[in-house]
Parts: sequence; C-alpha cells; structure tokens
Amino acid sequence: MIEVKNLSKSFSAAKVLKNVNVLFEKGKTNLIIGQSGSGKTVLLKSIVGLHDVDEGQVIYENVVFNKLNFKEKKEMRKQIGMLFQGGALFDSATVEENVMYPLDMFTDMTKSEKRDRANECLKRVNIVNANNLYPAEISGGMKKRVAIARAIALNPKYLFCDEPNSGLDPQTAIVIDDLIKEITVEYNMTTIVNTHDMNSVMEIGDKVVFIYKGEKWWEGSKDDIFETNNEELNKFIFASSLSQEIRKLKGNI
Repeated sequence: MIEVKNLSKSFSAAKVLKNVNVLFEKGKTNLIIGQSGSGKTVLLKSIVGLHDVDEGQVIYENVVFNKLNFKEKKEMRKQIGMLFQGGALFDSATVEENVMYPLDMFTDMTKSEKRDRANECLKRVNIVNANNLYPAEISGGMKKRVAIARAIALNPKYLFCDEPNSGLDPQTAIVIDDLIKEITVEYNMTTIVNTHDMNSVMEIGDKVVFIYKGEKWWEGSKDDIFETNNEELNKFIFASSLSQEIRKLKGNI
C-alpha cells in the first residue's frame, strides 16, 4: 500500500500538482490517467522519489518515503521495481545482463545466483533462448517483457510502470497488460501504472485515478468509469477512445 497525502509540486512558478490525496492498494493494479500535461507523470515520479515534493507525504506502508535520507531511500529502492516508458534497456548489454543489473546494484549474490535469478524472471515473462541477444535484436514487445523481468528481479513489493504500452500494437499491448496484472497478483505488489490507454483501463484498472490540471479529479474502478457524470473525465475517455480507433484504422491501411 502507498498513500499520498496533501501532495503538491511546483516547477519555478508553475504549480503542477495541487494537494493530491490518494491511496494505492496492495495486490491491485492502480492506474493514473490524464491528458498530456495534467501532472500524472510528475505524480508518478514524485511517488517513486525521482522528484522532491514541495508539500505533503508519500507513505510506503508506514514509512514516510519522502522524508528519508539518501541512504535510507536507497535501501527502500530494493523493494521497488520500475518499468520505464520504452523499456529503457541498456543497448550495450545483453538481455541477461539487463535483467541482472538491479541484482548487481543491490545484492551480494554470486554471478551464478544472479544468472539463475535472471533466468527465472525471463522464464516468468515467457522469454527463452534470448539471453545473449542485445536489445536491437529483439522486438518492441520482447523489450517490454525483458524490462518487466528486470523490474521483478529483486522480488519487489512495489511496481511502477510509466506508459508500458507506448509504441506497441494493440495485440502486444494486451499481452503486456495481462502480464502486469498477473505478476501484481502473484507477487502481491502495489502496482501503479501511468497510462493514457483506455484499453488498459478497461482490461486491468482495479483502481483508476484521473488527474486534471494537477488535481485528483476522480477515482474509482473500471466498472465505475462509464457511469460517471464527471465532464472532464468523459471528455478524456471519448478523446482517448477516438484516438485509439484512428490509430487502429491507420494500422490497417
């Protein structure tokens, strides 16, 4: 469980987040949605500690994460997995070396133990016989699955995903969504996904938080979302759904 209390964040004179309060639940996929520039990416980065907050608290279980010192945050990050937009694999490292990277950083495991753990994680995301390939030699969907394998290498309690379906075709995006949902339940993690993809919302949105102009404008489940009378959320849903249909049509031309 991660709780955000009265969170505010500014860059120069621009206030990007304004007094945000939300509870992200354990064992569920918690989705943050919103238009470009709404503040959803800043919220995600503030929760994971990539941005220092101006006001408020980010609480992991009973630990106020944003009040920890550098050493304490580094220790906490052993419990955090991160799936970056585009996968963010190291081009000069093999698939196996990419998955072993957090093990190299945060553990005292032997080389053999790291390799075994990397193989366990790669098998979990259905990648075999690709250990010695480089990112340039695998598909976009495989890159995302390798990135997920790396994110779960430390058996984390918390998983953050930034636009996990960015650049993927609809069929591959469903595979990635299903995988994120499966490992969330399997590892009983608190998973937070930053997305603009309404298909993801409807597939895996146990809890959905809509950010509008830096404020929490709505929250609920995927079952609640089409029954809302929230005008801005309805506009976002319509625009997102229309954009996805146009992309599908272009892909078939």
